[in-house]
Amino acid sequence: MKRALLLIALLCAGGLRAQTLEIPLGEQGRADLALPARGDSQRAVLERFGLADEEHPAVGRPPITRWDYREFSVYFESGRVIDSVRHHQPHNLKE
Repeated sequence: MKRALLLIALLCAGGLRAQTLEIPLGEQGRADLALPARGDSQRAVLERFGLADEEHPAVGRPPITRWDYREFSVYFESGRVIDSVRHHQPHNLKE
């Protein structure tokens, strides 16, 4: 009986699939957009790019802070940039 239930469960699970979202590199925001460099201080980012549109509180261990600007986000650890990411800019689809 247990084998039959296991077999049924395995057969039913075969239809489940994860979706992969692929964003072509050319659609990840403007390529000429200047971003904060890894290692820059929060103060340097603030002086160069101004106030962020939104500042998220630190999360996790080590604490990671995120600042969101209109076209990109900046991730900080211990007050230093660890990554800057362009926001996806969807193109209008012609119908």
